[in-house]
Amino acid sequence: MCRHLAWLGKPVSVASLVLEPPSGLLVQSYAPRRQKNGLMNADGWGVGFFDGGVPRRWRSAAPLWGDASFASVAPALTSGCVVAAVRSATVGMPIEASASAPFSDGTWLLSHNGIVDRAVLPAARHAESTNDSALLAALIFDRDIDALADTITGVAADDPNARLNILAGNGSRLLATTWGDTLSVLRRDDGVVLASEPYDDDPEWQEIPDRHLVEVEDSRVHLTPLRGS
Repeated sequence: MCRHLAWLGKPVSVASLVLEPPSGLLVQSYAPRRQKNGLMNADGWGVGFFDGGVPRRWRSAAPLWGDASFASVAPALTSGCVVAAVRSATVGMPIEASASAPFSDGTWLLSHNGIVDRAVLPAARHAESTNDSALLAALIFDRDIDALADTITGVAADDPNARLNILAGNGSRLLATTWGDTLSVLRRDDGVVLASEPYDDDPEWQEIPDRHLVEVEDSRVHLTPLRGS
């Protein structure tokens, strides 16, 4: 389980999304407000952002609250598309930087909030780690992320207990799914935020219904019910 966030809009600092909000990912790493499974997210973190068309990542296996280097640099990192996450590792899964989202195929940045039985996931040559989220990310990339809805419903059919909230960005689009956990959207004047839980008490946050595909492009947010839901 984890908490994650994505931004698409005008360039803003990574710190303004991850560190500065009163209930942002920094706070969610030790005191999440809406997390259903687990009490904290201290098993790593990752921030990905687009530098022009190139995805860049900074990941760690340590708790976000203890990384003074990231805290000093994050205000200087700006981007119009950001995907970030803090991690609570499933029991038995490795705790290493490569197991922390966002994962990437060189074009997309992707985070998984949830859990899935690795036995239902095919072996993937390009998985970044052996944890369930890395294997799921590799499967999504292998099958083409534009087929995300079919991939998620297929995995859910093979593992009915799976929780499959996905959050991905490619610099000009965001794609997300809700399947078993929370996701909220905030439409701002300068862009759109998708997040596991609101990072502040702005009344404009809206909760996205479970078992939906979310597409964000040009500040437009489109929701589609997932087949089999």
